[in-house]
Amino acid sequence: MKILNSAIITICLLLLSACSKSNESEGWIDLSGSFEAWNKIGDGNWRIEDGIFVADSGTGQLVTKQSFANFQIQLEFWTDEGANSGIFIRATDSEKITDTNAYEINIFDTRPDQTYRTGGVVNHAAPSEIINTPNQWNTYDITAEGNKFTVILNGVTTAEFTDDTHSSGPFTLQCAGGTLKFRNVRVRQI
Repeated sequence: MKILNSAIITICLLLLSACSKSNESEGWIDLSGSFEAWNKIGDGNWRIEDGIFVADSGTGQLVTKQSFANFQIQLEFWTDEGANSGIFIRATDSEKITDTNAYEINIFDTRPDQTYRTGGVVNHAAPSEIINTPNQWNTYDITAEGNKFTVILNGVTTAEFTDDTHSSGPFTLQCAGGTLKFRNVRVRQI
C-alpha cells in the first residue's frame, strides 16, 4: 500500500511539473497570490486570502509594474450583487487610470447605462450577450493584438473591436464598489 501511495504521489508531482513547464513554455506569467508584480493605486483595501486578491472597501486599482502591448490575459473573478469593477488594459497613465486613457473591460452587471455592462468595453464595444456574473466564479480571456481586441466571458465572445488609441501600458484590476475577488491571473505576450 505504501508503494502504491508513493507511486501515486510521484505521478501527481510529475504531472504538476509538466503542467508548470507547459505554461512556462507557452510564455504565461502567473501574477496571482502575491503583490510582487503589482502597484496599489488608491485606497482600495486589497489583500490576499488563500492566494486570491480580495477588496471590499475603498476605490482603486492593482496595476501591473510591467507594460504590455500585444498580449492575452486570463483570469477568474467573483463579485457580489451590485459590485463595480473592471480590467483596464494598455493604461497610458499608471497613476490615474480612467476609461479614456485605457481600455476598460467592464465588470458591472448593474451599470446604470447597460450599454457597456459586464462583458463590454467601455466607450468601444457593447457586450454581444448579457451574462449575469454575481456570486459565482467567472472567467475572462482578453486578447489585444495590434488594434484588434477580443473579450471572452465564460466561454462566450462578448466583444470584438478595432481601435488604435492606446498601444501599450500596464493592466489593472479595479475596485470601485462591492466585494471583488480575482484568482488565477496570468498574462502572456503574443
